[in-house]
Amino acid sequence: MTSRVSLIGFGEAGSTFALAGKWGADARAYDLLEQRKSVMVQAGTSVCANAAEALDGAQTVLSLVTADQALPAAQAYAPLLAPGAIWCDMNSVAPETKRAAAEAVEQAGGRYVDVAVLAPVDPARMAVPLLLSGAAAEEAAAALASLGFSNVRVVGSEVGQASAIKMIRSVMVKGIEALTDEMMAAANAAGVSEQVLASLDASEKRVSWHDRASYNLERMQVHGLRRAAEMEESARTLRSLGVDPVMTEGTIRRQRDAASADSKTKDAA
Repeated sequence: MTSRVSLIGFGEAGSTFALAGKWGADARAYDLLEQRKSVMVQAGTSVCANAAEALDGAQTVLSLVTADQALPAAQAYAPLLAPGAIWCDMNSVAPETKRAAAEAVEQAGGRYVDVAVLAPVDPARMAVPLLLSGAAAEEAAAALASLGFSNVRVVGSEVGQASAIKMIRSVMVKGIEALTDEMMAAANAAGVSEQVLASLDASEKRVSWHDRASYNLERMQVHGLRRAAEMEESARTLRSLGVDPVMTEGTIRRQRDAASADSKTKDAA
């Protein structure tokens, strides 16, 4: 049996890609969860009883397991890979985890590629942005393009570079979500949510992140102590409203540390 691609893990990402790519029986799939087999059948994918069957002779493998299983899957299944097979690790894990997985795959004779998925797979599907890094990244990019992925970019030759971009970017993306939750909890408790949102809309400016990052860091160095003091009052406000200022307390520390670091730099100069 031949396949265009083998999928290890057939959750939301695996099933979405298989359906959107219209791979049908040209794709083989295996998942530890027995209930995922019915989803494979619905997608028309070749259902495999075990990982060995799914990986037999496969040249392109997509690892789409849960984050806690990314390393164990690579370590357990690496010995089953065909020589030179490309293991595309598309899981959201730290660079250190991917480097450990790469070691297992490459010691077994496979080729490991760090793939960072930068957006929800639904609705993006085959247009989801993919960043690739690793020695075999260029070959993996060509293989993924042949499978129908249309937004693939190689960002480096070292495993960990792609995942570093995603993990560091998530500090901002997920942090904004958490800050939004904290802000809205307080705004709703105070009965001023509409006014708070309107005020943010009024002050919003479209600025590139390159410029915004530089501006934010400069402001923190110059005004960090004053802003930390202000945020202490914000934290006090949230507590009075019954909202735990988890994110706000982190902001206080970052503002104060930025100003202190700048002061030490000036003193040294």
